[in-house]
Amino acid sequence: MAFEKILEILSAGAGKAPSFGKTLKFDFGDKKIVIDGTGESNVVSTEDKPADTTISVSVDDLMGIINGSVNPMMAFMSGKIKVQGDMGLAMKLQQLLKSS
Repeated sequence: MAFEKILEILSAGAGKAPSFGKTLKFDFGDKKIVIDGTGESNVVSTEDKPADTTISVSVDDLMGIINGSVNPMMAFMSGKIKVQGDMGLAMKLQQLLKSS
């Protein structure tokens, strides 16, 4: 249920946010969400494919970040969030979540 809620939130935010010009993947272990921002608009899918930036995080931790109960910087510093690739793109995540 939480995964579907995250997918809904990211889809809404990606639809409103300007195109990233790159791809961003959320890796939850068994499930993935990819935001392809290489076109005129951001396209969200659950297809596992290569991305410019991959954010590895648990569904619960990302829900906590979205609802404000988890501090994103503390989660990153404690290793609950791992970023591979373009860190600048990862920083745009806050913009995406605010758009939702």
